[in-house]
Amino acid sequence: MIEKSTASVIIIGGGIMACATAYNLAKRGVNDIIVLEKKEIGNGGSCRNAGGVRQSARDVRELPLAMYAVKNIWPYLGEELEADVEYRQDGNLRLGKTEEHLDILEKHTAKSTSAGLDVKMITGDEAREICPYMSKEVIGASWCPTDGHANPLHTTLAFYRKALSMGVTFISGVTVYGIKKVKGRARIVETDDGDYEGEKILLCAGYESRKIADTVGIDIPVEKELSEVMVTEMEPQMFSVMLGTAESDFYGHQTKHGSFVLGGMSGGELYRTKSERFATYPLTASCLCRGVIKYFPVLKDAKIVRTWAGWYDVTVDKVPVIDNIPEVPGLTIAFGFCGHGFGISPAVGIAVSELMLDGNSHTIDISNLNYDRFKAKA
Repeated sequence: MIEKSTASVIIIGGGIMACATAYNLAKRGVNDIIVLEKKEIGNGGSCRNAGGVRQSARDVRELPLAMYAVKNIWPYLGEELEADVEYRQDGNLRLGKTEEHLDILEKHTAKSTSAGLDVKMITGDEAREICPYMSKEVIGASWCPTDGHANPLHTTLAFYRKALSMGVTFISGVTVYGIKKVKGRARIVETDDGDYEGEKILLCAGYESRKIADTVGIDIPVEKELSEVMVTEMEPQMFSVMLGTAESDFYGHQTKHGSFVLGGMSGGELYRTKSERFATYPLTASCLCRGVIKYFPVLKDAKIVRTWAGWYDVTVDKVPVIDNIPEVPGLTIAFGFCGHGFGISPAVGIAVSELMLDGNSHTIDISNLNYDRFKAKA
């Protein structure tokens, strides 16, 4: 039963991008916002990831968001949101065991340094000085000292609670079917709970955004991809750096509580992505563990206490699309974060709020993430 169905801004999706944008809009004085979520706030990939806050090994098109967030937002975010988001800025090692791995890392490093990021290649021995528990098989790594990690669940809920305290209305359990235009502008959000009407609409519903955008004639090539993460029992504190590998087959960190949050590729993602249900797979943990142990044999006896799964929303060129849609005035989109949206989410909230209120993002350059890049070239 609809209690409130009209607002200045309607946001479709209840993940961290929606919560961060709602907070920034409210901070700018927009006091009439409705957020519509199909399940529960943060139910998708926003809370189901390994918590990386990294700039290294990113596509240079999204690097401005990552660098701005790390420099200007993450160090102060817990204080601003009045919550412990468990942010640590202790660096990021991306590891290589072969010459092919080193070639991948060197290319990432060259692109990142050309964009102004402080990242460099180091030897395997230098990497072990930073993190002495890793295997001798590691022969080199990239090292970004300003990278780090945070708690995805705490961060998402911190944005949600702060926005809620500022008057944002969150409505969960609502399935969005489409968007309707009124006099040429996006105006109506059609749901199984009736119609919601807003002067501006933000679509940030992950991979489901594609079919919703299609209802107003906008097609953006984004598909879903399954991500699975596991958590170990508490272990003695070993290291606080964020970890990754050249081929992204393993990533994770040790939390302040001692448990390890670890993700990676098990080989079965493509098959399980065909399902509509995100759920962990019985063989995933053992596959991931074999990969982790190759890098960190010290963890061979660590017990897995839980696993979780969530969807990545992956664009064809592996970077998000964040833009106002000229063909559909009143519609802004922000999705396709490809499994690396958490670390940039505080900056995305600022950029999207500026897009919606000012017509462009003047604080952070997101011009390379626009919708036009998917249009057929004349």
